[in-house]
Amino acid sequence: MTRVFITIDTEYSSGLYTGTGASDRADNFARSISCVTPTGPSGVGHKLELLAEYGQKAVFFVDPMPALVWGVAAIEDIVGPILAAGQDVQLHCHTEWLGLAAPADRRGLPSRGNNLADHSFDEQCAILDYARATLMAAGAPAPVAFRAGNYGANDNTLRALAALGLDYDSSHCPALVGTGACRISLTAEDRQPVGHMGVLEVPVGAIGTMNGGLRHAQITALTLNEMLGAIRHARDTGRDSFTLVSHSFELINRRKLAVNPIVRRRFIGLIKALGAMRGVSTGTYAQTPPALRLTGGACQPLPASPIRTGMRLAEQFVSNALYGNL
Repeated sequence: MTRVFITIDTEYSSGLYTGTGASDRADNFARSISCVTPTGPSGVGHKLELLAEYGQKAVFFVDPMPALVWGVAAIEDIVGPILAAGQDVQLHCHTEWLGLAAPADRRGLPSRGNNLADHSFDEQCAILDYARATLMAAGAPAPVAFRAGNYGANDNTLRALAALGLDYDSSHCPALVGTGACRISLTAEDRQPVGHMGVLEVPVGAIGTMNGGLRHAQITALTLNEMLGAIRHARDTGRDSFTLVSHSFELINRRKLAVNPIVRRRFIGLIKALGAMRGVSTGTYAQTPPALRLTGGACQPLPASPIRTGMRLAEQFVSNALYGNL
């Protein structure tokens, strides 16, 4: 049985931050979390309803750092509905919020650094300790898994997680090695769960590209056909797990508060298909334990296909041209 981790980075937007007022927070919540549009909701609530309808599980990596500017209640409003729906809440962390917090509200944490990897080991321990404590103050169980905002982790991040008692990290994205913010000392060949720096690293999934590279398994990056093909390939090649990435706001254009029907159909189609797919189940880190095998190393991704690639390029062109960026 191959477990699919549907991971949803659930976060307010620091880019849309306008102030500390209640109306500022409410507007950010509407654009980043609830995502209620004139044509219906497409945010966390919508995803929770879909998961319940088709009997599937997901991992919501929740960022508690906005509590620095809006207080713990801002995080409670996210955590409560997810737990009430029986879904998994784990830890996420965008350090951009440190620079937005007033010095008196920063609790002695550093003020600079867009990513965790920009900070020293001791600073990362302090940041992650604050984030974990805040997430729990908002009602979440003690987290056991983590993903860095922007994938911006390094080996010190994993050491800090181990020191704080977290067992799993999912910040390594093989398809983005050398191009993104992640500085973990793993390679594009490290595509399966592997013990690293005291934690079990669970990489983000990937498929092959026409130029011999990799493309990451994110809802906005792959078509539904590619995602389902990658999951079947993982199952048929005996892989223990496959990780997909989404975001709380990913089905809409946040600035326009308008649904992106192409990406929305992808997510709905994914949840429906997983409910009927044999040999596959959706997993969480709240399971005791997830018991992922430390297989490590490379595995062959779903091979590139000219037809699938062409369909993706056409779909992405229409999505960007008609509905814009997130």
